[in-house]
Amino acid sequence: MIGSTLRDGVILLGFALAFVLLFRKLGLGATLGFLIAGAVVGPQVMGLVGDAEQKMGIAELGITLLLFLVGLELNPARLWRLKKDIFALGLLQVSLCGAAVAAIVWLIAGFSPAAALAVGLPLALSSTAQVLPMLQSAGRLKTPFGERAFSILLFQDLSIVPMITIVAALSRAPAVPNAPPGWLLGVYTVLAIIGLVAAGRFLLRPLFRLIGSLGEREMFVFAALFTVIASSAVMEALGLSTALGAFIAGVMLADSPYRHELEADVDPFRSILLGLFFLSVGMMLDLHAIAERPMFVIGMAMMLIAAKTGIMMAIGLAFKMNWRPALALGLLLSQGGEFGFVLFAQAKDALLIEPQAASLFGAVVTLSMATTPFLMMFTRKIRAAPVVSGDGLDAPRIDGASALVIGYGRFGQTVAQMLIGQGISVSLIDRDPEMIATAGSFGAKVYYGDGTRLDLLRQAGAGEVQLLLFCVDEDQVDAPLLHAVKEAFPKAATFVRAYDRRSLVKLKGAPMAGSVREVMESAVVMARQALAEVGVDNDEVSRTEAGYRARDLDRLRAQAVDGDMHAGDAHLIRGPLNPIGDAG
Repeated sequence: MIGSTLRDGVILLGFALAFVLLFRKLGLGATLGFLIAGAVVGPQVMGLVGDAEQKMGIAELGITLLLFLVGLELNPARLWRLKKDIFALGLLQVSLCGAAVAAIVWLIAGFSPAAALAVGLPLALSSTAQVLPMLQSAGRLKTPFGERAFSILLFQDLSIVPMITIVAALSRAPAVPNAPPGWLLGVYTVLAIIGLVAAGRFLLRPLFRLIGSLGEREMFVFAALFTVIASSAVMEALGLSTALGAFIAGVMLADSPYRHELEADVDPFRSILLGLFFLSVGMMLDLHAIAERPMFVIGMAMMLIAAKTGIMMAIGLAFKMNWRPALALGLLLSQGGEFGFVLFAQAKDALLIEPQAASLFGAVVTLSMATTPFLMMFTRKIRAAPVVSGDGLDAPRIDGASALVIGYGRFGQTVAQMLIGQGISVSLIDRDPEMIATAGSFGAKVYYGDGTRLDLLRQAGAGEVQLLLFCVDEDQVDAPLLHAVKEAFPKAATFVRAYDRRSLVKLKGAPMAGSVREVMESAVVMARQALAEVGVDNDEVSRTEAGYRARDLDRLRAQAVDGDMHAGDAHLIRGPLNPIGDAG
C-alpha cells in the first residue's frame, strides 16, 4: 500500500510539474496545467493512476484552506474601502451572469429549472487562481482596475457558501434519516458562527500570542491547520458546510496581528492540496462523454464567454467606467472558475445533474479558462486607449508612495511616524507580541511575523510597495537576504538599519538604497550638542562632523576590504582636524 501511494505520488507530481511549467510558459496558468495533467494520467488516457475519488476526498481540504485565506482578506478596513465595488459590482455580476447562464443552459441543454440554476450559478464565478496572478504579473493589482477585479472575485468567493446552500435546498437526494429540520439547521448555523467568533477572540488570539512569545514558528503551522480543520469539523458535526467553517475561521482572524504569518504558513498547504484537487478533477473528467459532444462543449464555452463579457461590460459602463477598461474587465472575468468543479460535484450528489453532465460542464469551464490569456492578448490593441488622449487610461492610484516597515521598536516607530507624516501609507510588521500589544494601545496596527522571510514579505505586499525598510536589530539582515529580497521584489527601494560598523561590514556588496548606522548617528548628534555647549560655533561644528564622516568612511572601506576591524586605523582622529584637508 505504501509502495503504491509513493508510486502514485511520483507520477502525479512529475506530470503536474511538467504540465504546469509548460502551461505557465505558454501563459495559460497553472490551473489548466493541473487539469490536463490529471486527465492524461487518469484512467481514460494513460491509466497510470487510479482511485481519483479517494484523492479528491483528501484534496478537498485545499478548497477549505482557500476559503480560510479568503476570510483572512476580509479585515474591516479593506472591506469598508472597497464596499461599493464588492457589494454592488460583485452582487450584480454574480446575480446577472448566473441568471443569464442558467437561462442559456435551460434553453440549450433542456435541463429542469432547478438543474439549470445549479449549473448556471457556478458558471457565473470566475477563476481567482488564474485572474489574480495575471493582474499581479502585469503590475495592475493595486490600480483602480485591479481593485475592481479583486472586489468582484472576492464577492464571488463569498457567494460560494450561499450557492452550496442553494444547491442543498434544491437537492432531489433522499433525506438523511433523523436529519434536523431546516429551521433547526438555521439556528445551528447562527449559534456555530457566534461560537466560532467567540472562540477566535477568547481562545485563538491568546494561543497565537503565546506561540509568538515562545518563538516556536513550527507551532504556528500546527495551530493554523488546527484552526481550519477544527472549525470545519464543528460545522460538519452540525450537518453544515465545512467551507463555511473555514471561511469564518479566516474572518475571525482577519483583523488580528497574526494575519500575515498565518497566510504565509497556510498558503503552501493550500497550493499543494489545491493542485491535487485539480489533478483529481482532471482524472474524473469523462472524456468519452466530451468526445461524443464536442460541439456542445465548444458552443457552451463560447456562449459563456460572450454572456459574461457582455454583462460585465454593461455593469462597468453603468458604474461610469470608460468602455475600454469595462471591456477589459469583462474579458478578464469571462471564464468559468475552479469552484465550478466543487459546485458541479455538489449538484451531482444532490441528484440534480447526471455525472456525464458534470463532466461536460467541467470541460466547458476548462476550455473557457484556456481562452482567457488569448482573449487578453488578441484584444490588447482594442482595449488600449489612444495615445493622443489620456481619457480612459487606468493610471495607478495617486496616494503617494507605499512602505513596508519591518521592526516596530523605537527605531521603526520613528521611521514610520515620519513617513506617515508625509502621507505615505505604511504597513508594519514585528514579531514581538508584547510590542504589538503596546503599539495597539496607541492605535497602531502592527502585524505579527518574521519580516526576514520572503514568503511572509510577499504575503504582506512587498511586491507592490516602493519602500522596504528593515528596522530590526541583532543583525537579522545580512547580504544574502538582501540579494534575495532584491531579486524577489525589484520595485522596492530597500533601506537597512545597521547597529554599528561591524553590522555594516557584514552588508558589504548588498543591494541597498541606503543604510543607517544608528550608534554612529546618535553619537554624532550628541557630539554636536556637546561642542555647541562649550562655545564652538555652528560652522566649526559642521566642519568637524564632515571631517569625521570622511575619515570614518575611509576607515570603513578599509575594514570591509581586509575583513579586519583594525584595518584603517590610520584614519582615526588623533588631534585637531586640518581645516583644509578635512573640510570636505
